[in-house]
Amino acid sequence: MALGIFAIGVFMGGLDNGIMSSALTTLIHSFGVSASWGAWIITIYTLGLAVSVPIMAKLSDRYGRKRMFLISIALFGLGSMSVALSHSFTFLLISRVVQSLGGGGIFPIANGYIVATVPVERQGRALGMVGGMNGISAILGPNIGSLLLSLTNDWHWLFWINVPIALALVVLGQRGIEENRAAPKGRLDVLGIVLLSTGMLGVMYGLTNLKGANIVQSLGSPSVYGYVLAGLVLLLVLLWHDNRLDKNGEDSLVPMSLLRRSELRWTLAIGLTSGLILSSVIFLPAYVQTVLGWSANQAGYWYTPMALFSGVGAMGGGAFMDRRGPITTLAFGAVTAAIGSALFPLWVTTTWQMVIASSLVGLGVGITLGAPLNFMITEHVEDDKSTALGILSLVREVGLTLGPTIFAGFLTRAMAQFPQKLMSNLKVIGISPSNVPTSELARLKGIESFGNLTGQIAKIPSVPIQNAILKALHDVSDVGFGHLYWSACVISVLSLAFVLIAGAYRKRLVRDSETSPVQG
Repeated sequence: MALGIFAIGVFMGGLDNGIMSSALTTLIHSFGVSASWGAWIITIYTLGLAVSVPIMAKLSDRYGRKRMFLISIALFGLGSMSVALSHSFTFLLISRVVQSLGGGGIFPIANGYIVATVPVERQGRALGMVGGMNGISAILGPNIGSLLLSLTNDWHWLFWINVPIALALVVLGQRGIEENRAAPKGRLDVLGIVLLSTGMLGVMYGLTNLKGANIVQSLGSPSVYGYVLAGLVLLLVLLWHDNRLDKNGEDSLVPMSLLRRSELRWTLAIGLTSGLILSSVIFLPAYVQTVLGWSANQAGYWYTPMALFSGVGAMGGGAFMDRRGPITTLAFGAVTAAIGSALFPLWVTTTWQMVIASSLVGLGVGITLGAPLNFMITEHVEDDKSTALGILSLVREVGLTLGPTIFAGFLTRAMAQFPQKLMSNLKVIGISPSNVPTSELARLKGIESFGNLTGQIAKIPSVPIQNAILKALHDVSDVGFGHLYWSACVISVLSLAFVLIAGAYRKRLVRDSETSPVQG
């Protein structure tokens, strides 16, 4: 019963960002704000997660994993209700902060409870189930959001639906989950909480200001490097502070014993790449629409095979890990994701080929998000299991924030070639570029995304011109998505390298632990 409660809670929490991506335009129009202000609906939730994930995980180790999981669920439900009741944009943003404070604790605390209570030989299946729900919810979120909007024509229901689920989980969890906690070592590290909160806010806010089209140039902007550097300085101060607490035997927010171990540092590096790879899947509907020619209404539904295989990967990967170990499982996941990503530019030209390639990516992502990483980060941790999982979740969140900026940059740079491609295509059908009004040329050069065009093409009365535009759009999108998926392939290969390095350190640790009693 506890495992089922955790799985449903993780699914509910994981849906949020995906649902918001489909409802963002509706919310912007509803509150009458600009697109730049509207983006804060998602940005402020991301920033809230960066703060809440490690802190809620630490509090669960100290004050009880059951208690903090239920508090996280209650906060998420309260935040969802507040969003649904929002009467102003300011109140909406405050409500999103409350929602993020709860959402940040759900996944790491659920996994922390599992690794603290489930026997090692069965942890793979349990972690795989919870990780699978997280992966499936992240991928299916946009589809579920679009479906709810089409059924209700009211964005409020995207949040009202969380309220009864959260209430039911709190009631059932109170009865069905037994309390579990680590023995506290001393006072709560309040200074560490302040340093971590402000440091991560600086880093994450700086990353959200990166511009995908000019990522190198935007690194020189004070709104990027200023906040990132300030955040990194505060995080360095945090490490110094917590290292001092560790030496004195006190309870630090970030246990330095974790970061001193090489296999755990490489495990965190794998977590970063897993976030980057997961962020690549959000571009699949745009690929289906611009490269394969499906309509905008149908494009999102092609997430389904990827989501199904993500669940298969998470649950099957957990069972596989119980038999073959986390390193072999993670290596298989990284290779599968790399193959799936490479198939897009090398092979995919039809819908059924896309289904195969995206299913392989989903399988690889599901394996990585499931049991192996969560098992490795807590394998030799006695008291701070949820804290270790919170740090892993935080690192993955950095990848999820940075990834879309990197990948969108490939598409934006490719889109810059659209006017030239269109002019070339118009010449082929006998239309001179000089006959195209200057105002239209200027508008074409200002287009930065494929979505700005696809909804307007059908309104053009001339079929030959429609075809010329569609061909230009297909050509540039093919180039942009080719670069995107090649980069996802490279990141998957890099993840594989990190897995092998972590495996080597892990073997050395096991070997040392076996020989140390003899040496003693």
